[in-house]
Amino acid sequence: MGRILVQAVLANDQFQLTGVLDQPDSPALGLDAAAFVGTSSGANSGANSSVHITSDVRAGLQGAQVLIDFTRPEATLAHLAVCAELGVRAVVGTTGFSAQQKEALAALAQRQALVFAPNMSVGVNVMLQLLARAAQALGPDYDIEVLEAHHRHKVDAPSGTALAMGEVLAQARGLDLARDGVFVRHGHTGERNPQAIGFATLRGGDIVGEHTVMFCGAGERIEISHKSSSRANYAEGSLRAARFLAALTAGATGLYGMNDVLGLK
Repeated sequence: MGRILVQAVLANDQFQLTGVLDQPDSPALGLDAAAFVGTSSGANSGANSSVHITSDVRAGLQGAQVLIDFTRPEATLAHLAVCAELGVRAVVGTTGFSAQQKEALAALAQRQALVFAPNMSVGVNVMLQLLARAAQALGPDYDIEVLEAHHRHKVDAPSGTALAMGEVLAQARGLDLARDGVFVRHGHTGERNPQAIGFATLRGGDIVGEHTVMFCGAGERIEISHKSSSRANYAEGSLRAARFLAALTAGATGLYGMNDVLGLK
């Protein structure tokens, strides 16, 4: 995802790349960012960008207004702590946060404005709105099942996007996802609880990301799906979130979501 984000920033005339962060053991450290990702289009691109990949967070954030972070929860929280010190706003697309880590993220948002979303895709966030309306209109006579598929390297399950969909569905139905979510079925499970929101997780190959919510009623089934064929849509949503943060007034704080960015509230 980092490579695609760098390409997107370099190809967009509204943005200037000021730093690129990678892990301390990355073989890319010290390399020119544009040359490394192979970008050759856009006003900010070229054979070299004069931005070298570093693992030094403070050095990487020098001159930045907004950090876009798609890493792991522990690394993201460490980066955000430095952002708060330096006055850098942040777009967070990292998934897999525990409840305690989400509280820590919310606390950091009181020091600096953040956009946090389990999925930065514009399409996915529109889908969340559709799911809420469908769940309310169809009512409890329709069973809800959430199916998601991702590449073999994804480390958390269900995906953050699937869980976000579950939260939206639970809220629309007046349910509690922690209580009513069913994440594992094996053996003799008994009859389906009509309040349950079921999840099924698939992992394999290079699947970018697929999510389908099934509303299963008597004699009919309604499916609402989103399928990503490229991570470029996540990058585009991230840039929209960065523009949103950059437009906030000086000293702005708070935790925002993609609904705020897209004006869907």
